[in-house]
Amino acid sequence: MYMNDNQKKRILFVTPPYHCGVVEVAGTWPPLSYVPLAAQAEKAGWEAEIYDAMSLRDDHEAIAKKLAATEFDVLAVGSITPTFPDASEVCRTAKEVKPDCVTVLGGVHPTFMADEVLTKEAHVDYVLAGEGELPMHDFLANFDDLTERHRTKNLIYRGAFGITANARYPLMENIDDLPMAWHLLDHDMYTYFVLPGSRLGAVSTSRGCNHTCTFCSQQKFWEQSWRGRAAASVVKEMVHLHEKYGTDVFLFTDEYPTKDAERWEEMLDLIIAADLNSYILMETRVEDIVRDEAILPKYRKAGIVHIYVGAEATDQETLDKINKEITIDDSRRAIDLIAEHDMISETSFVLGFPDETKESVAKTLKAAQEFSPDFGHFLAITPWPYAELWDEYYDHIEDFDYRNYNLIEPVIKPINMTRAEIDMAIITCYGKFYMPKMKEFMLVKSKFRREYLLRSTKLIMQSSFLVKKFARLGIDPRQAMRDVMGKS
Repeated sequence: MYMNDNQKKRILFVTPPYHCGVVEVAGTWPPLSYVPLAAQAEKAGWEAEIYDAMSLRDDHEAIAKKLAATEFDVLAVGSITPTFPDASEVCRTAKEVKPDCVTVLGGVHPTFMADEVLTKEAHVDYVLAGEGELPMHDFLANFDDLTERHRTKNLIYRGAFGITANARYPLMENIDDLPMAWHLLDHDMYTYFVLPGSRLGAVSTSRGCNHTCTFCSQQKFWEQSWRGRAAASVVKEMVHLHEKYGTDVFLFTDEYPTKDAERWEEMLDLIIAADLNSYILMETRVEDIVRDEAILPKYRKAGIVHIYVGAEATDQETLDKINKEITIDDSRRAIDLIAEHDMISETSFVLGFPDETKESVAKTLKAAQEFSPDFGHFLAITPWPYAELWDEYYDHIEDFDYRNYNLIEPVIKPINMTRAEIDMAIITCYGKFYMPKMKEFMLVKSKFRREYLLRSTKLIMQSSFLVKKFARLGIDPRQAMRDVMGKS
């Protein structure tokens, strides 16, 4: 094993080089999940490095060169389902260039698919399941004693009698005091393209969700629990990032920051008082926007400019089928309220259910146009291999390549449509939704809102995944946008 002059071992965290062209359209996002894990490594006496290959857009060849030139004892990679093949490939490369290194996978997919991972991927030594901070510390603190290492809670590994899954730590009650290794990120890399020249940071205000949407991986990963950080703790972190690293756009990465209404309003008040002169991007549930109608001016005053709400479907029957626990009326009202308070609304509509038909697609598109969010995404229903929908929809699944489990590529064949027809339906819905939007955005009176909307739409229309998909229709969305805006 490598030892440096200070007799410290080294762990290298690597983001898998997966790109599907949706999230990356709007910005380069900090790998927030690695920041507290790296802090635990340092707490255990190790040196840590975060290599954000995804944001650097390094391919596997470039990663191989980086790994060969870097000293490390442990390589750690986080993975969701579509990034898993690339995460596994990074581990394979690490073993090739550093045969004595130890490889660890964590994240949602390895947590639930550990048996498959450790059975099929010989180059993966360990899975660190679930909430990773405390197990990461223990794993590294006891690393030199193999017996103690293998007693690490949350650890799953190949034992003498097959795959062994250790007992789990309970979810941490207090997530306010976790150390964060912000100094390991190159903050110059992270920006929000919609706001040119911005410095983008990521903050998690809570963990988990207590709802039971059948397509969701997060509620299962967090055991249908929700834990909120103290409002003061969140704002203190935002102030630190703003003052130390120049962060002026914050992404709230958690799915449900607004669950506790009293805590949420306190957080808004503290952000306003901090006077960061920054913007905030966030996601929440439609019913909380409706609940907060009276305090939505505080949202905007705090700097919130862009809110994603999960409408998912445009009819109550489908919402009930996926246990969304919202109403169509709440979805419409939430989108209207966001616009009324000079914020940007974004939502998604899901296509490709087993009972999908051309008529139901047309109905979804019409309703999406009536809802009229600023930005709408048309996604393919995707049953994660550990979610409730997997068993329910298994007979309809045609594509088992995890790379395509990205909500863009249809993996399910409906009874009355082909996957190719669903793919074409997604493209058609995007085109019919956005072409009228571009003209609409040019007439928006608010300069900030108009420029934000037009820049965002330009980014969407230039995105690789839409360009490729629209090519099947013989359309260049970039030229279409230039035509609408009167540009040559």
